Amino acid sequence: MTENGAWDLICHPATPAQAVRRLEVCVQRAAGGTLKIRYTVHGRIADLKVTAPLAGERRREELWRHTCFEAFISAAGAAYHEFNFAPSGAWAAYAFRDYRQGMQPLAAAEAPGIDVQRTAAALMLEATLRPSIEPARLALAAVLEENDGRLSYWALTHPADRPDFHHPGSFQPEFR
Repeated sequence: MTENGAWDLICHPATPAQAVRRLEVCVQRAAGGTLKIRYTVHGRIADLKVTAPLAGERRREELWRHTCFEAFISAAGAAYHEFNFAPSGAWAAYAFRDYRQGMQPLAAAEAPGIDVQRTAAALMLEATLRPSIEPARLALAAVLEENDGRLSYWALTHPADRPDFHHPGSFQPEFR
């Protein structure tokens, strides 16, 4: 944990980033079970592929193929929910019954609030969501795409040789 209460995500060594020098995330619990998750990317932001804001329906599939921020929330047991947030405002939510098993769209998910701010040196995405399960453990991650198509995978920890945000070892006790 850094001095300002944020946690640094680590780039997977198999997918080095050229444009990004640091990615930090901060999680806050708010009233009514709301979670605020703020991801801040530091580096040459002009070298990142960041899609323009969307109009209309924002629930989309396969956001992980491009720049995307992710949160995995687990209650007690093996089941967990996955949330994806794109700088375009697109989002996705899925339920799993166990490690990569039983993936279903999280039908009851209400659209998260997504706020994006961008400068030459930083990209900040804050997602506000109300998960339908009580968080006991979290896994926080990001996929960052550079303009040349290079993808880098960032997480609190990388327990496998290949990037795998779903890995049970990726989940950490909830931040308070």
